[in-house]
Amino acid sequence: MANETITRAHLSNSVYQEVGLSRNESTNLVESVLDEIAAALARGEMVKISSFGSFAVRKKQERVGRNPKTGEEVPIASRQVLVFRPSHVLKDRVNNYLTKFRVKLTKKRGASGPLQKSARIVPSAHTRNQRGLS
Repeated sequence: MANETITRAHLSNSVYQEVGLSRNESTNLVESVLDEIAAALARGEMVKISSFGSFAVRKKQERVGRNPKTGEEVPIASRQVLVFRPSHVLKDRVNNYLTKFRVKLTKKRGASGPLQKSARIVPSAHTRNQRGLS
């Protein structure tokens, strides 16, 4: 579970490696797909990507909020928000990936002396069995 962010450059590079287009063509393809998604959402259309999820623009009504510091009521204007709903396929894929690993809490002694908890990712028993490790 790396903490890496996927960027346009990563997507373009993946298209370049997997499809075999030139780097410029790969970049243009990724840009045009993202531009088309953004344009459709700007028009208020729903975007559904099979086995991935759907993007939609939701209209929120005007409501009354409260300033937490003063308690004063403040009107919140109506606005549009972007919502993403993952497909069941994507949810299952993410959950199956996460269950392959379990987090094992270990105690280690820091420089100051008291015991501190630290997390370390350890393959689950299921993953160890698949790899032939027991």
